[in-house]
Amino acid sequence: MHAGVHINRFDHSGGGPALAAELAATGAAAEAAGVGWLSVMDHYFQMEFNGGAEDPMLEAYTTLGYLAGHTSTVRLGALVTGVTYRHPGLLAKIVTTLDVLSGGRAALGIGAAWYDREHEGLGVPFPPVAERFERLEETLRICLRMWDPRDDGPFEGRHYRLAETLCVPAPVSAPHPEIMIGGGGERKTLRLVARYADACNLIAESPEQVRHKLGVLREHCEAEGRDPATIRRTIAYTGEPATTGDLDAFLRDMRRYAGLGIDTVILAPRLGEPAAWIESFVATAVRRLAELD
Repeated sequence: MHAGVHINRFDHSGGGPALAAELAATGAAAEAAGVGWLSVMDHYFQMEFNGGAEDPMLEAYTTLGYLAGHTSTVRLGALVTGVTYRHPGLLAKIVTTLDVLSGGRAALGIGAAWYDREHEGLGVPFPPVAERFERLEETLRICLRMWDPRDDGPFEGRHYRLAETLCVPAPVSAPHPEIMIGGGGERKTLRLVARYADACNLIAESPEQVRHKLGVLREHCEAEGRDPATIRRTIAYTGEPATTGDLDAFLRDMRRYAGLGIDTVILAPRLGEPAAWIESFVATAVRRLAELD
């Protein structure tokens, strides 16, 4: 079992001027610890349950570009890019740029978006949930089209129309940056995982709940004629042991998820200064997770 780290707070005690150095230190600590995944939030405003909109929030892909310049091995991505945040052609180009400049380490984490306040606050359209899922599927198709060197022709969808699907230079990742769809919605989200994604990301509410979601995903894979083993299984873990540093309790939790075939646990501790936490907790956790069957 592998470990990833998700940066979801930017409320450093030194304020904005301290964030660049903290991010560089976080990247260095993650790679020294053997962390395989490093992600950031993709939101305009900080989430209400994580400090509120008045708390600091950096733009995701600018931050990832900075991290790319301060790391060399860890895979980089926004854990869940909201489909409403960027036009899909631009999103494909942004992720491709990150992939090229990081030497093939970019991933596209994506979902249907949900945070209405940040959309309304900055004047970004926020359509109803059914339309957001329609846009999500079209965005996935557009990204895959733009990453296919055999076809740069037009795309005609219900919500998006592109005269050309050019993407030059092409991604360094082969065949393209990993697509990770976040969420556990059983009718739509997991169906899109089965149809388009290379990886899924589920909230680790409990092993029983994750087992159920993976069963639903398996059913969608059967309907799509896809081997579920080709989808990398990841969970986002926000349990107290990761924040308090209780390694034994954390490993007890992880043994149950490892038994479900989870490849990677992404730790999201809600800390504004994560570098020291990675050094004190994650580095040891990485070694112990590798021992789990």
